Amino acid sequence: MACKPACLKAGRVGAVVIAPEEYDAAFMREALVLAASAAAAGEVPVGAVVVRDGEIVGRGWNAPITGHDPSAHAEIRALRDAAARLGNYRLPGCDLYVTLEPCIMCSGAIMHARLRRLVYGAADPKTGACGSLLNVFAEKRLNHHTEVAAGLLAAECGALLAGFFAARRSGRAA
Repeated sequence: MACKPACLKAGRVGAVVIAPEEYDAAFMREALVLAASAAAAGEVPVGAVVVRDGEIVGRGWNAPITGHDPSAHAEIRALRDAAARLGNYRLPGCDLYVTLEPCIMCSGAIMHARLRRLVYGAADPKTGACGSLLNVFAEKRLNHHTEVAAGLLAAECGALLAGFFAARRSGRAA
């Protein structure tokens, strides 16, 4: 079932129209909730939501460990959920909000799904394929180009990841 974050019902909070930057932040906060669920399950805390016309149509969080599936990244799971709900593997007019810069695998899936826009939080200097390590979205020879917006709520997204890995290194549960 598609849904909107509570503050986005009818695009208004009381009588005040939500500014575009708050619209994006509300969806990234939804992705952060999913990332926290991944952390609670012992997975790297990454969450993602697919949005079409102001409604969440797909959700995903990291689950490669619990699912015994190397492709079970948050982005892939959110794309699969959205495609199943919408009845199409192509997701034109949809935006993906994800807490961590996508890797090469996820970036390829984003392009194949024909997403309109990708919005991510924290950069990933080790495997990020949207500008940190390399930028597959800048490859002009590809036939689809998704718009990319980087750094939305980056501090919050990065803090969740840093806390998870600090707990893991110290032997505590995340």
